Amino acid sequence: MKKFGICYNKTIDNSVKVMKELEEELKKNNVQTEILDIDELKSGYDFIFVIGGDGTILKAARFYAKTSTPIFGINLGRLGFLSQSSKEEIKISVEKILTGEYRIEKRSMLQSGEKIALNDFVVKGTTTGRTSRFSLKINNKLVCDYLADGIIVTTPTGSTAYGLSAGGPVISPKLNAFVIVPICPHTLTARPIVIPDDEIITICSDKDLTNYVASTDGQEFYEFVKEIEIKKSAYTAKLALLDEGEFYSILRNKLHWGTSPACIK
Repeated sequence: MKKFGICYNKTIDNSVKVMKELEEELKKNNVQTEILDIDELKSGYDFIFVIGGDGTILKAARFYAKTSTPIFGINLGRLGFLSQSSKEEIKISVEKILTGEYRIEKRSMLQSGEKIALNDFVVKGTTTGRTSRFSLKINNKLVCDYLADGIIVTTPTGSTAYGLSAGGPVISPKLNAFVIVPICPHTLTARPIVIPDDEIITICSDKDLTNYVASTDGQEFYEFVKEIEIKKSAYTAKLALLDEGEFYSILRNKLHWGTSPACIK
């Protein structure tokens, strides 16, 4: 008998109601579950339902990647790029999961020290309201210097997030690649770079600025001095997916990819 957990974010509207609906639906199928607050996660489960927006799913993904536990997102946020179901689709989603009509997709992650990220690492200067100078090295070889508001290092999963907003490309999650995107660079020749995911990225700070700040998935923030090394993590996030072509469905339905603005309702 598999052990299921339901993780929810009580700060999101309707999360308690949806959590109880999901718990009741699982009980109808003789499945016992344990309820977990997003801020009090613990291991020991075979499968985790996550109720909330992408931020909730990202936090759960980082935690459960370390125990190789599959997660399934039920969206209560705005877009829900990482979720597979809405609150209206709970019944059919539970049926498919309990009958094995889903697949597990491993998503690559980034790592710096003990920090891991499913979407991205973002590096910025600590001086608010001004640009900073960054040196970028790949495999310990200098690539270029950036005068910019920051640098985003993103996975394919995160390529539809901050990296896309900053002008980076959309990358299929099946590709073994990372993207380096400068944020508002002060030169027209600074463009995003797509690199193999087995290369090591080093971002060095300006010698005149003591501290820079890095964030993981826009949720964990910490300062560093001189340089930060970012590489592919040994951990992978396991996302439970119902639709074989889900990535392209997201582009079409949630990003309105290739759709004329006049056609978007």
